[in-house]
Amino acid sequence: MPTLFPPFSWRQAGQLVALLLMGAAYWGLAYATPRPQFGQLLGLFAVAGAAYAWLLHTRLPLRWGLGAALAFRLLWLPATPALSDDFYRFRWDGLLVSHGHNPFAETPRQLLATPPVDAATLPLPTLRRLLPQLNSPAYFSVYPPVCQALYGAAAGAYPTSQTGFLVVVRLALLLADAGAAALLLWLLPLAGWPARRALAYLLHPLVIVETIGNVHMEGVVVCFLLLTGALLVRRRTRLAAGALALAVATKLLPLLALPLLARHLGWQRLWWFLGVLAAGLGALFLPFLSWDLLLHIGLSLDLYFQRFEFNASVFYLLRAAGQWLVGYDLVGTLGPLLGLGAAGGTLWLARRAGRPALAALPHWLLLTLSGYFALATVVHPWYLVPLVALSCFSPLRYARVWAGLAVLSYAAYRTTAYAESGPLLVLEYGVVLIWAAAEYYLGRGPGLRPSARRQVRNARAK
Repeated sequence: MPTLFPPFSWRQAGQLVALLLMGAAYWGLAYATPRPQFGQLLGLFAVAGAAYAWLLHTRLPLRWGLGAALAFRLLWLPATPALSDDFYRFRWDGLLVSHGHNPFAETPRQLLATPPVDAATLPLPTLRRLLPQLNSPAYFSVYPPVCQALYGAAAGAYPTSQTGFLVVVRLALLLADAGAAALLLWLLPLAGWPARRALAYLLHPLVIVETIGNVHMEGVVVCFLLLTGALLVRRRTRLAAGALALAVATKLLPLLALPLLARHLGWQRLWWFLGVLAAGLGALFLPFLSWDLLLHIGLSLDLYFQRFEFNASVFYLLRAAGQWLVGYDLVGTLGPLLGLGAAGGTLWLARRAGRPALAALPHWLLLTLSGYFALATVVHPWYLVPLVALSCFSPLRYARVWAGLAVLSYAAYRTTAYAESGPLLVLEYGVVLIWAAAEYYLGRGPGLRPSARRQVRNARAK
């Protein structure tokens, strides 16, 4: 006589326990872990990371993984981010946009010190309460138009409620993750990979914590990048350019994909692509377009490359060498030079890729972005979210390891002095370097070693 319920295996029981542990870890991170409590933060991340690795190793059923990915994200919905204070600036910009004021026109301190002519229409009492919470009140906004549109909509819906603002932003991020999930499930089999590889992105602890938890917009970038790929698959080149424009208008980083896309598309299709991309970006930036916008974004980028430094790798080694040789911090010189080095590396990889097939583009873009972040002066953990998504299309897994270890950078927030830990930086980048070198030695990934093709076939069979 058949049983009503199929037998429950030990593997499934272990997977269920791992999912429950992940849920408990996320609840602790969302509601019971202040950022200075690094030991607790690290412990909960370690639990979530170990459960994640176990679930992928034991091949969690796709339907379980998709349900868990949704449940884990919904768990954060009403939480106030405790691990990042960037959301205060998001709300500040949103309040300005929702009241018709250009968020790029002045810094927060300038706005309150010398109120603009439309000050009577602005919620100045709310802005004054927000000012002490901002981590960069003396800097101009760096968030492109797609971000500003979302922040403006959320602040317009809930002008006096911080929780309401966060819920609206998180619902938008949840929609972007749903789009990314659907696109991954469609694109991965077309590229020769199993659909369950989507769980490597959707369940990664850093992805969940930094996007839906800390409301960073990298998840939206991933959705638009995948949409660009899907439209290229359908040979809808102009629509693909529009999707990439949306990605760039969320974060500027996807511009690094252009050399690879140029090699793939060929000159005839490339001109149409670039024309639509430029037109799309012009339309998206048009509501904010002014000389102040260009000047202030330029100043912000200049500061980024010449003053800011956090969780870097190659830059810190060069900085230490420079301090030993000349006795002072060379960030003002090294930052621009490393930026030029990253640009050169991007062009070199595009040339090395030849004219890559569409299925190989994510792999080469993974290498391109990895090279950029290896030379960057600032590598916040959420910057690595797109790398995790791209790794779903590559046999290389170092990006998932790097994203897992990036949580060690939160040690800098144990005190208000924001002092980074040298040993933890060595641990983070040492493990990533060893892992990446091992993968290179094994020949994983097209374009790395002559044995790559066999290794790719083996990885896809897993």
